[in-house]
Amino acid sequence: MAKVILHLRAETKPLEARAALTPSTTKELLDTGDFEIYVEKSSQSIFDWREYEQAGAHIVEEGSWVDAPKDRIILGLKELPEESFPLVHEHIQFAHCYKDQAGWKDVLSRFPAGNGVLYDLEFLENDQGRRVAAFGFYAGFAGAALGVEDWAFKQTHPDSEDLGGVSPYPNEAALVADVKKMLDEGVAKAGRKPTVLIIGALGRCGSGAIDLCRKVGIPDENIIKWDMAETAKGGPFKEIVDADIFVNCIYLSKPIPPFCNLETLNDENRKLRTIVDVSADTTNPHNPIPVYTVATVFNEPTVRVDTTKGPKLSVISIDHLPSLLPREASEFFVRDLLPSLKQLPQRDTAPVWTRAKALFDKHVARLNSQ
Repeated sequence: MAKVILHLRAETKPLEARAALTPSTTKELLDTGDFEIYVEKSSQSIFDWREYEQAGAHIVEEGSWVDAPKDRIILGLKELPEESFPLVHEHIQFAHCYKDQAGWKDVLSRFPAGNGVLYDLEFLENDQGRRVAAFGFYAGFAGAALGVEDWAFKQTHPDSEDLGGVSPYPNEAALVADVKKMLDEGVAKAGRKPTVLIIGALGRCGSGAIDLCRKVGIPDENIIKWDMAETAKGGPFKEIVDADIFVNCIYLSKPIPPFCNLETLNDENRKLRTIVDVSADTTNPHNPIPVYTVATVFNEPTVRVDTTKGPKLSVISIDHLPSLLPREASEFFVRDLLPSLKQLPQRDTAPVWTRAKALFDKHVARLNSQ
């Protein structure tokens, strides 16, 4: 059987420092004897290209995937730059084009135009229908970190100022130390610790948010943990207005009533100061937090909600939050993805890959029917 040739492309999304393959997992794949791996030099990655070279990969120039031989599988994380040329390779990545997101047709149509294939990382599922790998834990961890920082910032700064930009951290301990320092300053000013309402608390993302809150010193009685049972009655929920920080960690799979809206947030008695939409379904027509329209970024992490009553309210809606802790997040994710990657030589029969291909074909058919 011919070897599977993987080509790890350099990420181009600003401040995206994660990678879809790490040096340690590169070595594990190469040790099977079933793979050949090319890795692009990257100006953004937390991993130095020499780490991959030491693991046995071939090192190539950034962006060289475009002209790579067609038999390579192009592996990446975030969406490709907005271009129009047809895609001729098999691609493994997050494409954000299966849930009617803005521009989904333009993104998806490039694959059939070049006879390429998309295996969307968001929809690689095991036999029980559960995602084989997700960044959820560190998405929740990083989102809660920025949410706590924003609340603390509001206690110590005038409303005319917004939380400043952030950059990826070398490790979790450094992030926790920074958040704890800001929180202590905010608590000293406010005279109390914030209450944090987490919806989706039982999932990977919610568990990460809870872990961060505990590590920075927010007591358990201030962490309100909601999941499907608590939201079954349908929103909007007044409890969100009464919390200091609201962290949305749900995976949106179908339309639901909004958790909050501008009407409920326009309350002069509102305590809520910060919304962290970890799910970041900003352009999804069924976004359960329909109070903002801008996806935020690390160098401008918040956007204000246009309320006329109550204190200043901001939303954090960064769609690559785990990149705040790129090394840990990458290792965590790729370690879960590795068993499926090892099945790539059998992707024509391995269920995780045949399901992903069938889903791609289904959405391509939608393109052709509209």
